[in-house]
Amino acid sequence: MLQEKIMVLIRRSMLLIAFVMAALALPVQAQQEQELMQYVDENTQRLVDKLNEEKGLYERDPEAFYVSMDKELREFVDFRRIAARVMGRYARQTSPEQRDEFVVKFKRSMFDSYAQALVSADDFSIKVKGAEINASNSDRATVEMEVQTASGNRYPVTYSMYKTSEGRWMMENVIVEGINIGLAFRDRFAQEMEQNRGQVQAVIDGWSDAVESLKLEDEVDKS
Repeated sequence: MLQEKIMVLIRRSMLLIAFVMAALALPVQAQQEQELMQYVDENTQRLVDKLNEEKGLYERDPEAFYVSMDKELREFVDFRRIAARVMGRYARQTSPEQRDEFVVKFKRSMFDSYAQALVSADDFSIKVKGAEINASNSDRATVEMEVQTASGNRYPVTYSMYKTSEGRWMMENVIVEGINIGLAFRDRFAQEMEQNRGQVQAVIDGWSDAVESLKLEDEVDKS
């Protein structure tokens, strides 16, 4: 009987300790989420400002525009990680040189496909609405945003973020109007592999055309 009472007291003590630790962790997590919101907002607003500054550069000198945008985004967007996920299981069939080549092709295709739409769009604003750090993995987080056009249309955007070993938050995926962009590209890569009978190099060589034919902006408009 005494032993049972002792065990009950131990369990209650452990529950109390767990509760106190959770209560102490909440303010810390809330602060980290606030800092993440500020970090994403600063990077996003800097990109918007850059786009506004360089409207017209894409038409005059696409290469200069590409270099400028690449420099602006490389410390915030992990293109190599995204490209590896787009390749999915097929990445195991590639050489290091092919993976490097695909990263370059992937980044360039993104700029070529969407840069013109961005620089020619009417004025728009982006607001960071909230951030949530994964409760089971503090190195993962989602950031909710909203894009508002000059006409008043609003589009929800979600960034998937991860923390590097150096402690920097990087974007690894984006969801626009419910469309998972990373997943859409991965599905497209798999389709291209089937159409090219497993020839990875052929898929890499033709990736720009594959992205253009995907027409993600149409999918977003229909969602």
